[in-house]
Amino acid sequence: MEFVKTDIAGVFIVKPRVFEDSRGYFFESFSERDFAAAGIDIHFVQENESKSRRGVVRGLHFQKAPFAQAKLVSCAKGKVVDVCVDIRPDSPSFGKHICVELTPENHLSLFIPKGCAHGFAVLSDEAVFRYKCDEFYHPESEGSIAWNDPDLAVTWPVAASEAIISEKDARAASFKEYLKTIGR
Repeated sequence: MEFVKTDIAGVFIVKPRVFEDSRGYFFESFSERDFAAAGIDIHFVQENESKSRRGVVRGLHFQKAPFAQAKLVSCAKGKVVDVCVDIRPDSPSFGKHICVELTPENHLSLFIPKGCAHGFAVLSDEAVFRYKCDEFYHPESEGSIAWNDPDLAVTWPVAASEAIISEKDARAASFKEYLKTIGR
């Protein structure tokens, strides 16, 4: 497994070693030993899967401490652009974001540490998205920042007029409102 650093501290693109032959392919999508060797001490307790259609945008979601979640995300079917925003106040990359295309063909995963907001946009007719979490879901701890917040300036591959979002995401806080909640 290769762990590629990104512009956000602690966020890694995970490239597995893929073995292919005439029968298909095989790869380890997660290895606690490989993560530990890369300096990431993680124990996942929950795995989630969502199915979405073209144009769906989910996010930007996070859980607040003490129930913050680290995640390992991947796309099992279709194509998504995954977005991670650093919302850790003491991080050198606070307020920065990255975008990574995830598909079953590229076999990539994205490791997102605690304290980052996460979302994705679906670019294929249908996508199946998976994410492992190191903390259980706690609805009272969930938070969200508007996916299209101008202060974050994320370049989404879906036009705002064509994005399909949930009512909850439509009511998400702006980044400025989030900053107020953390005393900035």
